[in-house]
Amino acid sequence: MRKKSLFETNPHLRDSVKYRNSLLANVSSSTAIETGEAAQAIAGKMVASKGSIFHISRQERKQSSR
Repeated sequence: MRKKSLFETNPHLRDSVKYRNSLLANVSSSTAIETGEAAQAIAGKMVASKGSIFHISRQERKQSSR
């Protein structure tokens, strides 16, 4: 029997918008702790960097916060 991956079994990972927003929050807050920079500033930089895994449009962020 084939084991299912975490991505297949975790409902939070199935919604790509929520997943990416959670990833953005996690990485930006961890980076903020390490660097002393504000988490929002780091998240803003990550969102602004097009072509990156972290590129999340403002529209997507609004949709997932509802």
